[in-house]
Amino acid sequence: MASEAREEGTEPSAALTKAGDSSSERLEQCKINECNPTEGKNQMKQNDWNLGRTEPMSKRQMKKLMREKRWLDQKEDRKQKRKEKKLKRRLERQTQNEERHEESARKRFKRDFTPCNLRVVLDCSFDSLMVLKDVKKLHKQIQRCYAENRKAAHPVRMYLTSHSGQLKKNMDENDKGWINWKGITFTPEHVSEAIKKEELVYLTSDSPNVLNDLDATKAYIIGGLVDHNHHKGVTYNKALNLGIAHAQLPLGNYVKMDSRKVLTVNHVFEIILMYLEKQNWQEAFFTILPQRKGAVPALHPVSTEQNEPEGDSDSCESVENGTAASEALAQKEKQLSELSCEKRNTEISEEIVGET
Repeated sequence: MASEAREEGTEPSAALTKAGDSSSERLEQCKINECNPTEGKNQMKQNDWNLGRTEPMSKRQMKKLMREKRWLDQKEDRKQKRKEKKLKRRLERQTQNEERHEESARKRFKRDFTPCNLRVVLDCSFDSLMVLKDVKKLHKQIQRCYAENRKAAHPVRMYLTSHSGQLKKNMDENDKGWINWKGITFTPEHVSEAIKKEELVYLTSDSPNVLNDLDATKAYIIGGLVDHNHHKGVTYNKALNLGIAHAQLPLGNYVKMDSRKVLTVNHVFEIILMYLEKQNWQEAFFTILPQRKGAVPALHPVSTEQNEPEGDSDSCESVENGTAASEALAQKEKQLSELSCEKRNTEISEEIVGET
């Protein structure tokens, strides 16, 4: 009986000791959680995995524990990947900053240029002949002219006359910075009022006069009209009515095109700039003309120093000899074809006689 009592007395003490140990473990665990909640949580999960569970677990719980363990095992890998990604972004930013710096340096670099006293006038007095869509296209072409003149080797003095109506309204609404454009004069006056008539030359493809060279004392007018060839000859008739000299670019002397020799405002302007730089009409034409025009070199380009084309005697003789040779070859081929037809007919007749 005494031994049983002693045994019964030891059981409460062992239970108390075990409870004290578990409470101390809980306190330590709480301290860990308070210091670093994330590490404490991860440590608890790790302990659960190492110690295992006494109660049976379902497959879902097992998969969840496996995912948690995998997540913990891959923590260092994720950290390394984040570092690499951060380093990669930093290198990309450095590269982009260097590219922007180089681009800004290129923009700051100004090309060597020599200002030219030649005047080019954009006559915008055809506002009533265009719809709003065409006015917007004209605005785009004017912007292109201004941009090309700013970076040209020999920039010209630009004038934009009759600046009013739909064009001015569209520019005020969509391009308010035009008032800060440099190297261009805007005026609501007509071209005949802004510049003396004796100094004006209207560039029109309908003119019988061919412009062989550019005169720095003259002001060359480009008609600011986008009409898709609906108003043919309007610039030429205007020059006649105003008593202004007129001419056309020597396009036909150097270029052969299937379409009409009507160019856009910016194309005519760019051709003038390119001629001032290269001093060669043919090179200027083929540098600026778009491929859709189907332009090909003319067979006998005319020199700018001559008003009438003069052919070389040797070249004329070679052309005549080539024509004669081609005619003789065609006649010979015709004779051979006739002989082959006769021979074939004879063979057919012999076959028919043999069968009969």
